[in-house]
Amino acid sequence: MSYSATPARRSGVVVRIFLVAAALAVIATPWSVSIHAAEKDSAAEDAAAEKDGVIKCAGVYAHHLQGVCTEASQAIYWSFTTTLVKTDFAGRVLKSIPVANHHGDLCHAAGKIYVAVNLGKFNDPAGNADSWVYVYDAKTLSLLAKHETQEVFHGAGGIGCRGGRFFVVGGLPDGVPENYVYEYDADFSFVAKHVIPSGHTVLGIQTATFSAGSWWFGCYGGPQILLKTDANFKMQGRYEFDASLGIVGRRSGGFLVAKGWRIKGEGNYGQLAPAVADEKKGLVFQAAAN
Repeated sequence: MSYSATPARRSGVVVRIFLVAAALAVIATPWSVSIHAAEKDSAAEDAAAEKDGVIKCAGVYAHHLQGVCTEASQAIYWSFTTTLVKTDFAGRVLKSIPVANHHGDLCHAAGKIYVAVNLGKFNDPAGNADSWVYVYDAKTLSLLAKHETQEVFHGAGGIGCRGGRFFVVGGLPDGVPENYVYEYDADFSFVAKHVIPSGHTVLGIQTATFSAGSWWFGCYGGPQILLKTDANFKMQGRYEFDASLGIVGRRSGGFLVAKGWRIKGEGNYGQLAPAVADEKKGLVFQAAAN
């Protein structure tokens, strides 16, 4: 038997459908508006970050930022003391792994990430550090090797690379008026200890990069200190500028400088901001220079 609705029944069905749709629209609208507002706010933040060149590392971490390095324009690597993080250049996390406390500054070379690691007492005058360089695959963050660098007497804290060799920096007890750079070959055989007549810096040198013909070293302090030397570690400048949490030279010129902060009850965050060389100040952030 076939069924054919009368006009009155069809009209009643239409009215009920309309009322249900209207009710659903009322319920959905506030949620929908809040979602679109959040997307709009996020887009505005992304646009602002892109405009001033700031790259925020996604996520929150238990310990503070120790250093950064980059792989051309492919990836950024962040060392948060006990977590090694790989992001893209928008700050989106591609991979992260837990690591030993504490992993310090790091550098990239030939598809590998090299991290300065201290497992002993950092900055101990008696030299009770336990200094290493850990090597990771840049693509997967798989641990590939561990190299002892016990010549770094007060604890390995930072590392840079140049010309196929590696240069490890680290702690410095109070009162010592110079800093030290420990050079290793590609197999991490010790080559030489270099002296930088820099004057004392708090806890030595934390970060290192070679760019535009010079070494740049970030140091703690109040205020924080930036050291600049030539390729042979002859002093070119000492400045009040904070690059103690990470500094990277850019192939296109200029630098990316790290900033980190902690929010109580949440954890630690990190970001990078573009900077350019300045004759009087060492480096200045690009936004301030424009």
